Amino acid sequence: MSFAAWLSVATICVLGAMTPGPSLAVVLRYSVGQSRQAGFACALAHGLGIGFYAVITMTGLGILFQTVPVFHNAVSILGALYLIWLAIKAWRAAGSGEKFNVEGAGVLSGSVGQAARDGFMIAFLNPKIALFFLALFSQFVSPEFEWSGKFILAFTAAAIDAAWYCLVAIGLSHGAVLPWLRDHASWIERIIAILFVLIALRVLWGVTAFV
Repeated sequence: MSFAAWLSVATICVLGAMTPGPSLAVVLRYSVGQSRQAGFACALAHGLGIGFYAVITMTGLGILFQTVPVFHNAVSILGALYLIWLAIKAWRAAGSGEKFNVEGAGVLSGSVGQAARDGFMIAFLNPKIALFFLALFSQFVSPEFEWSGKFILAFTAAAIDAAWYCLVAIGLSHGAVLPWLRDHASWIERIIAILFVLIALRVLWGVTAFV
């Protein structure tokens, strides 16, 4: 693969990572509600999920999603239900009136491990990522493409995604931003909960329309 081709893939991956969606909301919740470390764990695990989809897309899962709509719909529904579950957690946290401590380590229920789990699952339960990579890699990957090149593409996608959300976690937990976020924590939790529900409903609507 030429450097120009790799740069094209990297640029598209950057733009894809920067697109607002449920992933941003999850990183936001853990960066503000717990700590910068939790935000990092969520971001790195999300990048791992992206890398997973990049690898399996190049081995044919994206084609499976296209040719077997039931499989695609099942994963989409699971993803929507997971978003609704996260929304319930966020809404309950807002209603509990819990605050963030001075050091930025949240006293909201949860752990760095849970942040990593949610970061990975929010990517893993989103089959649109596989379709995105199918459309992207189909322009660059041929049947003769070596596995070393595929690994480079998958690592590029995962690293760019993780790096972007780590930057988001740093920005959200910065000393100049965090006090304002702490003061409005309950409203932020409610907004995130509503966002999760809206995205879940959009996913479910897309499944029913596709059927």
